[in-house]
Amino acid sequence: MTSFLPDGVMLPPLLGDLFPPCVVSRADAPLLLRVQEILDTTIAPHAADNDRTGRYPTHAISLLKQSGLLMLAVPRAYGGMGVGQALSLEVMVRIATADPAVAQIYKVHDDLVREIFSYATPALCHRLAERIRSDHAIIGMAVAENGPTADSFMQTLAIARPDGQWVLRGRKIYATGAAGADLIAITSFDPLAARDHDDVRAGLRLDLVPRATAGLRILQDWNRMGQRATDSGTVILDDVRVGSEWNAIAPQSVLPVHTSLRYQAGFSAILIGTGIGALRAGCDFVARHSRPWGAAQVERATDDPYVRRRIGEIGADLSVAYCAVRQCGDLLDLHERGGIARGAVAIPVSAARSAATGAALRATSDILAATGARGTDLQYGLDRYWRDARTLSLHDPVDWKNAEIGRHLLTGWTPEPGPYQ
Repeated sequence: MTSFLPDGVMLPPLLGDLFPPCVVSRADAPLLLRVQEILDTTIAPHAADNDRTGRYPTHAISLLKQSGLLMLAVPRAYGGMGVGQALSLEVMVRIATADPAVAQIYKVHDDLVREIFSYATPALCHRLAERIRSDHAIIGMAVAENGPTADSFMQTLAIARPDGQWVLRGRKIYATGAAGADLIAITSFDPLAARDHDDVRAGLRLDLVPRATAGLRILQDWNRMGQRATDSGTVILDDVRVGSEWNAIAPQSVLPVHTSLRYQAGFSAILIGTGIGALRAGCDFVARHSRPWGAAQVERATDDPYVRRRIGEIGADLSVAYCAVRQCGDLLDLHERGGIARGAVAIPVSAARSAATGAALRATSDILAATGARGTDLQYGLDRYWRDARTLSLHDPVDWKNAEIGRHLLTGWTPEPGPYQ
């Protein structure tokens, strides 16, 4: 139930009274309530089908586009809603509760919007804001490359042409959102610019390329056990031409140092939402289909004390992780206002990622112990929650997050900015 308060609107609860209430401004509430209705009535009921199909969830993304959600992170100076990171994380949790794959596609757009508008030229920002507002354009990404290590990102070449355009050549993997994006954010490297300026930074590019551009091929070869509907397969760049006006990284750009922290917080939000979805589905299954264990001497599975205990433990873990992610959102917003150093955000973000990973994996696995053997029937699709959580949890090893926390506590070390820390 939605509650209207003197200073805002309380969004519908995700798990009864287990989580602290989420209160949003009256200005933001109409959009968020509309999105919540779409999630509950249309996207969630088709999540299992999206998983079975394993292809880009075109209908779900179209509904979110039409809702106006893509303007959420666009700064107000460019006609957007300009909400903080905390509210975006809440939205990611809620979308992931309905369909984790849809949440990851939305996350890419939200993250890229925040990043690009922080350092691109005003001309590009105006152009991009207009595409998002008028055309409901969603941004996908093609960044990761199959290099010798997971953080190798400079194999895609950018070659200058005499007419002022650029040619991109390379191969990208894990291109989340690209299969159905209107614009694809593609990283590349210009070795000549890096050489001329004696600075690797001078060779970095981030171009926004329309999906239908000649030479850009999306293979749709994503075949993972989970997050299947993200369709995060391979992108081939075969002499893709792009105008210099679509390069978001201008020579004078000051790149934000907390981008990776925002990415990590978003992954945590999706993991929590996946766990919430599993717990809600499991509770519904227990009430409708499960049989009580004979020794419990109760008529309904919902009265079995061990079922209650397991459900309660799962919920408690999710509650702790959810609160940790909400704190990350507040810290990220505070950092962007200049109120806190990056290091004071990095360690809590690692802690939230650790808590979210553990809570999501436990929720999506242990929920089947509450449902009983009937819950493993493929018609219910309860296994998809674990497959989604396990797949997303491997995006970068949580062991490194725990090690960073330990190093900080033992030595006072603070992580330097990097792709994954």
